[in-house]
Amino acid sequence: MSDSATDWDVIVIGGGPAGATVARYVAEGGRKVLVIDGRDPIGSPLQCGELVPSNDEMRRLCPDVPEIDDLLQTPEEAISMRTSEMHIVPPSGRPLRYPFEGLMLNRVAHDEWLVELASSKGARFLTDAHVESISGDSVTLRGGEKFTARVIVGAAGHNDPLRRDHWDESGLKIPIKFVLMDGDFGKAVELHFGSMAPGGYAWVFPKKGGANIGVGIQKKFSRGKSLNSLTEEFLSGYDGEVTFRGAGSLPMSGTIDRFVKGNHLLVGDSAGMVLPSNGAGITIAMIGGRIAGKAIVSHLDNGTSLHEYEAEWKRQMGPVMRNSKLSFKVGSWIMRLPDWFLNLAFNPLTKPFVWRFVTCRKPFFIF
Repeated sequence: MSDSATDWDVIVIGGGPAGATVARYVAEGGRKVLVIDGRDPIGSPLQCGELVPSNDEMRRLCPDVPEIDDLLQTPEEAISMRTSEMHIVPPSGRPLRYPFEGLMLNRVAHDEWLVELASSKGARFLTDAHVESISGDSVTLRGGEKFTARVIVGAAGHNDPLRRDHWDESGLKIPIKFVLMDGDFGKAVELHFGSMAPGGYAWVFPKKGGANIGVGIQKKFSRGKSLNSLTEEFLSGYDGEVTFRGAGSLPMSGTIDRFVKGNHLLVGDSAGMVLPSNGAGITIAMIGGRIAGKAIVSHLDNGTSLHEYEAEWKRQMGPVMRNSKLSFKVGSWIMRLPDWFLNLAFNPLTKPFVWRFVTCRKPFFIF
């Protein structure tokens, strides 16, 4: 297909961290890219916990990913607080404490900045636009307007229309509910495990003047309790005015088997790019976005296969994702056990193993 046969070289559906990063690198490569997003502005409403590792933590977590500082250029105005410690909290409330360099984001400002960065490279954004269907090289909006591109990328999360219409892979999705609450919550990131969040975890992520507090569960382990009731029970342990309530879901099966079908690609949550053992998705989606963007430019310039995107993802993130999926499977089994057992299991002797699970290393030293 020639350049002149389509309106754009690339259309990206969804302008969050994954989609905006794809657009940034495609535009940087000199190609015409349009991002279509149903939100206006992109980044609103808030849909997640807002915590990301620092760049140094990312280098430890994902040692095969190159040039982290080029990819993750978080501006100071998008950082609400820097953290230096993580607490893994069993039902007893006695935490295991670990050093952890994290950034608590102002997520809306962060996503808006990613849009600005991609725009500065030449990407175009069409907001408040909802995709009705995708076929071949065509994207049709609900109002009937149609755009064409040589490559179409699905980056619209778990309800992505490209994945919905052209992929039949299913996966585990963990529903989450969270609030922003005013108050002083210290500076340590907290992950709570036990019956307060069956099969998942609850969190307290401190921010300037408050915290992002939420719960995510696997419904099959909830024994009839709803996510709403579990969230309210967890929130009842904290004093402060709730200024925002949000909800969403996390794909927790790891990456799907195929990211590429013909001239269609999936990236970010649409492709399952969330680490199951800790729920990390923002920076992981951006890693996938950069790999996809560069693979698309190489495909358009040199005729290389779009499947190079899948191969490069496996080179950079394959071991981390495999370890994370294994940790999640083992952890899901452990988290079915009674709270008294978890209180015994989370102790100074097991502390190194717990951290290996959370940080996507091989859970056990012997394999």
